[in-house]
Amino acid sequence: MTNLLAAGIGFRRGTGADEIAALITRALLHVGAGPRDLTAIATAADRTCEPAIAQAAARFSLSPCPIDPEALAARDAELVTRSARIEHLRGVGSLAEAAALAAAGPGSRLTLPRIASAGATCALAVGQSTIPAA
Repeated sequence: MTNLLAAGIGFRRGTGADEIAALITRALLHVGAGPRDLTAIATAADRTCEPAIAQAAARFSLSPCPIDPEALAARDAELVTRSARIEHLRGVGSLAEAAALAAAGPGSRLTLPRIASAGATCALAVGQSTIPAA
């Protein structure tokens, strides 16, 4: 089995790819990981088509992973941080944390609670893949 390292991203409209990519890099440094360790960049399903998240994910040779509202809500009880604004808009305390946990799969855990830049948030979660490492 291999470890999955997923970044969950929340971002405001108008936030650029540079800011999102820099925040992901900062998050990876916090946990002693590098860009190649990242297996998913996840956000709310209705935001994955936005150019900024697509461009930021491409810098890590990934595509944005869409997380539907039900999957976000299923991880809400495990979140460490809470934003009243995001709770009102999305029904979860932290989009970044919920997306990271959902993308990392069942049994995953947060390795880095939400961190923020001016226009984005990022959290990291680690899980286990059932596919043996090559």
